[in-house]
Amino acid sequence: MGRVTSRRRLVRIVDGTVSEPLDTLAAEEPLEIRVHGRPLVVTMRTPGDDFDLAAGFLVSEGVVRSAGHVAGIRYCAGATADGVNTYNVVDVVLAAGVAPPDPSLERNFYTTSSCGLCGKASLDAVRTVAAWSVRDDPLRLDPDVVSTLPETLRAAQRVFDRTGGLHAAALFSADGRLHCLREDVGRHNAVDKVVGWAQRNGRLPLRGTVLMVSGRASFELVQKAVMAGIPALAAVSAPSSLAVDLADDAGLTLVGFLRGASMNVYAGAHRLKRPTPSTLPA
Repeated sequence: MGRVTSRRRLVRIVDGTVSEPLDTLAAEEPLEIRVHGRPLVVTMRTPGDDFDLAAGFLVSEGVVRSAGHVAGIRYCAGATADGVNTYNVVDVVLAAGVAPPDPSLERNFYTTSSCGLCGKASLDAVRTVAAWSVRDDPLRLDPDVVSTLPETLRAAQRVFDRTGGLHAAALFSADGRLHCLREDVGRHNAVDKVVGWAQRNGRLPLRGTVLMVSGRASFELVQKAVMAGIPALAAVSAPSSLAVDLADDAGLTLVGFLRGASMNVYAGAHRLKRPTPSTLPA
């Protein structure tokens, strides 16, 4: 398997003093996901949890739902002339009776780690029909618990501590217990790795959970949460307008700018327990 980090020498200048230390960088390599040997997509990712990434991507695209929908995932030969396994190609074998991906899902270009799976033709095309509805999920959230999620996520980011260059996605219970955390150079990959972990362990749909992400909340991250049956998504930064629209349409609770005890709830505020307003003086 590829390395999660890489060491590189750099030139550092501090107050006019020059040094040449070694620095630790987050690794970024391509991963080609195949289904039954047929190439589906190439994404730039941080090596590690590649099977989770492949499974989560297929959940996000509506190809698989339960653990039983995937018969197996394996690494296959890479692109080197001598056939050496680069651990940058995975092949997913679907269970009997599971329909293969629609040809329209095939991407003829690389997916960058920064933007996610771009190139969808229209808003209608990206609104994949979800297998489960999150609108009626009875999840209730205590703002005091929600405010602890960023610190818990940050404390569990092992590779970030060494590189400072990775996004993270984490799955929490309503009482703040951490179920799963994944890191990657791509926000969308980190979420797919969490969803894939759940798919491979038979945990879908992820009712009663909160997905916490280390960056902003894009349309695609909201879509991935909805597709996995996650009723709440929290981000330390801003959501996009389309992310709010989709969250509102789907009945998902969307929290942005979650920093300390402050947060903005852009959709699904009914799930948060609200403190009793203070009585203001006349």
